[in-house]
Amino acid sequence: MAEIAVGLVVDKLIPLLTEEAHLLRGVHNEIEDIKCDLEFLLAFLKDADAGAEKDQRTISSHGVKVWVKKLRQEAFEVEDAIDEYTHLMAQQRRPHKHRFISFLRRNACLVIKLKSRHDIASKIQEIKQRVRDINDKSAAYGFNSTQAGSATTENKKWYDPRADSCFLQENEVVGIQYTRDRLIALVEDESPQRRVISLVGMGGLGKTTLARQVYVRVKGHFDCHAWIEVSLSYSKVELLQNLLRKFYQAREEPFPAGIDVMDQITLTEKIRDYLQGKSYCVVFDDVWNSTFWADIKNALPDQNEKLGRTIITTRDVNVANFCKESALVDIHELQPLPPDTAWELFCNRAFKKDFQGRCPPNLEKLSHEILQRCDGLPLAIVVIAGLLSTKDKNANEWGEFLTSLSSKMESDERLASIEKILYLSYYDLPYYLKSCFLYFGCFPEDYSIRRRRLIRQWIAEGFVGPKKGKTLEVIAEEYLADLINRSMVQVSELDFDGKPKSCKIHDLLREIVLKKMVDSHFSKVLSSSDSKFRGLARRVSVPDISGVDLESSSKTYQVRSLYMFVKDKIPTSFVSTISKNFKFLKVLDFEDTPSLDHLPEDIGILFHLRYLSVRGTRVGFLPTSIGKLENLETLDLKQSLVYELPVQISKLHKLRHLLAYNIDQKADFHINKQRGIKVKKGIGRLKALQKLYFLEADTVGVDVLKELSELTELRKLGMKKLRNEDGKTLCCSIQKMEHLESLDISSISEKETLDLESMSSPPKFLQRLYLKGHLRKFPEWITELQNLIGIRISRSKLEDDPLNALQNLPNLLELGIYYDAYYGEKMHFEQGAFPKLKVLDLYDLSKLNSIVIEEGALCNLETFEIGLCPQLKEVPSGFQHLRNLERLLVFEMPAHLLMFQNFQSMQTIPQVRFTFFLSGEWYRLALKDISKLQSYIQEHNEVDWNSLPFEEVLIIYFDVMFCSVHRQRLYEVGGALKTLRCRILRKSEICSLPMLRPMLNMSQNKVQFWTCIYKIELHVLWLCF
Repeated sequence: MAEIAVGLVVDKLIPLLTEEAHLLRGVHNEIEDIKCDLEFLLAFLKDADAGAEKDQRTISSHGVKVWVKKLRQEAFEVEDAIDEYTHLMAQQRRPHKHRFISFLRRNACLVIKLKSRHDIASKIQEIKQRVRDINDKSAAYGFNSTQAGSATTENKKWYDPRADSCFLQENEVVGIQYTRDRLIALVEDESPQRRVISLVGMGGLGKTTLARQVYVRVKGHFDCHAWIEVSLSYSKVELLQNLLRKFYQAREEPFPAGIDVMDQITLTEKIRDYLQGKSYCVVFDDVWNSTFWADIKNALPDQNEKLGRTIITTRDVNVANFCKESALVDIHELQPLPPDTAWELFCNRAFKKDFQGRCPPNLEKLSHEILQRCDGLPLAIVVIAGLLSTKDKNANEWGEFLTSLSSKMESDERLASIEKILYLSYYDLPYYLKSCFLYFGCFPEDYSIRRRRLIRQWIAEGFVGPKKGKTLEVIAEEYLADLINRSMVQVSELDFDGKPKSCKIHDLLREIVLKKMVDSHFSKVLSSSDSKFRGLARRVSVPDISGVDLESSSKTYQVRSLYMFVKDKIPTSFVSTISKNFKFLKVLDFEDTPSLDHLPEDIGILFHLRYLSVRGTRVGFLPTSIGKLENLETLDLKQSLVYELPVQISKLHKLRHLLAYNIDQKADFHINKQRGIKVKKGIGRLKALQKLYFLEADTVGVDVLKELSELTELRKLGMKKLRNEDGKTLCCSIQKMEHLESLDISSISEKETLDLESMSSPPKFLQRLYLKGHLRKFPEWITELQNLIGIRISRSKLEDDPLNALQNLPNLLELGIYYDAYYGEKMHFEQGAFPKLKVLDLYDLSKLNSIVIEEGALCNLETFEIGLCPQLKEVPSGFQHLRNLERLLVFEMPAHLLMFQNFQSMQTIPQVRFTFFLSGEWYRLALKDISKLQSYIQEHNEVDWNSLPFEEVLIIYFDVMFCSVHRQRLYEVGGALKTLRCRILRKSEICSLPMLRPMLNMSQNKVQFWTCIYKIELHVLWLCF
């Protein structure tokens, strides 16, 4: 685990020795030497770490661990010394606004500064020598660079439960039957084109089991078949030799002479010739190398008369993607088992012998808690349930097992196999991805982390190295995509463009992360049970502030990142000591800490701070010392109470992301429900800004819009409270933002017009456009945005249908039209319109009464949301043409539409939801519920349903649904209902129902009278239940 620490230090030294060389004056040569030594050691540290973990009981392994630990400590020392030295140098060169005072101050502190610099320089010299000694004496610790390659190839025997998948009986297979049958159909498809079927997922998801179940059922249908285990490292020649032998073995033919001495080309030709005119099916199990297909594709004929099928199991989707260059590829991404299936598998394994696969009542609660720890991973379920099947079925023993499960994962050989299998993915990561992966351990369990938050913190930590022609943010996105492709990270929520909005890691992978974090001093999670900060941890996460003591520790100076996930009140004394106790902080994250109401006044002391977030706190202002944070890259003020930025913000020349807005949750859907921040003069000096939102344009005495023209690196811009006269200046500034990808602008009021017509050359890379406010006409330049993927317009009062201008945009994926953005009566989606659109939102369009969808329009639409269109008379015409529609969400639509319309065209849509806001609460109904309601209305035509408010109709429906659930009790009170009906019909006894009398008095005719009787019956039923 020194690999991460050393790698990060080397990455830090490279820009320091070039771009920031002036900060290393006096120690430049020493730092250069240290960098060279560390780069040499880094070349084989990965193997050192992996080798030490593989065999922890040998003397050699212990020596390697000592060597790794020493090197990690020296890497930390290097980082500390350099951070302290660069801070001192920066202080010395920081000017005062008065030159004479600056001169006096520099000279007064000169002796102190020189002494401090000399001390640190001496310390760097010592570190340099120690690093060199570690390198020279590495052999004494049982390891040197020439031995590095052997560590990862060592094949120490250990219990591998995956081998059991070869011998599963039909009744032992749970949860994969449907997928298995689909794959079999693909394999046996008659198309002669070479096809690759790739099963992708994290370790332990059952890829091998699924592949084996398919293979044993189809192999008899092929002339040649083979099952090849590939694993992490393989020889190309040995792989081809093995494949050829398996083909001969399956056909019971003698092996040809000379296989063992053939080279790669000869073997490839031999296999290719052998397969000519034959059908074949090959499974390559456990493939890691993304270019694996290049090694074997030439051996497997493509233009063949008969079927050619290849099945690949892998943890990395890039393995499958690489095959697309020369084969038809089907990718099947396996997911954790759903709860019901996981429970079935658990019970089959844990109680098969004693209880015929059923869980006894006394163990049900404990079993569910144990199963929850498996988080749907079949490997973990099978191993843990198998171990529990050998234990006595009493609650005490199972409770002890649950309590000690984490420790047993290391000590018990069978349970340890789970982690060993999962560890393989970790050891295959390069060091820069290891640090990114371990970072997930800083967040609480089951915590979904926003993508943008994660990559900004990675950048602040220094995990992301530069690449020519790419921003750090783009590179960090690639890192995250790599971890997702390797099945190390799970996507929690996807955006409409296919990018992850948030992500997390599997619970069992998190167990590995937590152990690695402790071993490598990567991070420390403090809690009430472990409240003291000890050791060399570089990051501290605080999910619970109670009992945590960070103020008295003398070791906190080493901490580079502090994360607070605290809902309770944070002590004022703790906040005030942050600047002094954590002087090397790079990341300070207070997101969603509601009790925080201020930042320390001296926060400017944190010279190295790069990421500061007070999102979701009660912080109301920023200290003026914030202007000293010259390395700050991200300032996140979203949903805080900060409404105005101090003028010192203009000094933050490295600031890349300034995020600030507040949503008034109590306000209605007003155009200013979301407010931005006010800035002072000088915002144009922040030339490194990439994201800036939201600024308020009506700041008195500051020409914000004109200064925006200086921010040419902006990728995202959000503006609030624009006036009509601001339009030309804003358009002029936007045209200079060549890299702009997202633009969100709002007018100061609903009556104010947004003047956007003077934009002659809009940013060509613009992808997202959000306009809120009145428009005289739809801006023509929008039709030129060939890269636009999302557009939302609101309150625009357009009388001409905007679909005409938007329908031919080639890459549009999302379209939202809200709050009378369109003031017309009809929307017409013509044939061929919106060919790529995935998401369509239509909401609060008061005049819309008709929607027509022609066949061939919206051919890729997946989600359609529509609501609050009171004039809409019928279901959109042409709904049946939306063959790819997966979700239809209907909000607060007219009662007559829901009560009497035919929804037959919606029957094929997988998810249909109707949502209503009644009596202060939201109600959600599925399509089947609406169909039942309509059937009920038709069956009871004696009721004047048209005269009833829709709220009462729904209440009646809910009561009926409630009664159907309790049908038995309905029969029990049936007699009481008959008596009640008789009493109601006898007018003399109506006085016995004083609370319901007004309902009867309102009845003007027979139908209304029976309607009231029916409602009284339901009311009594409700009271009975």
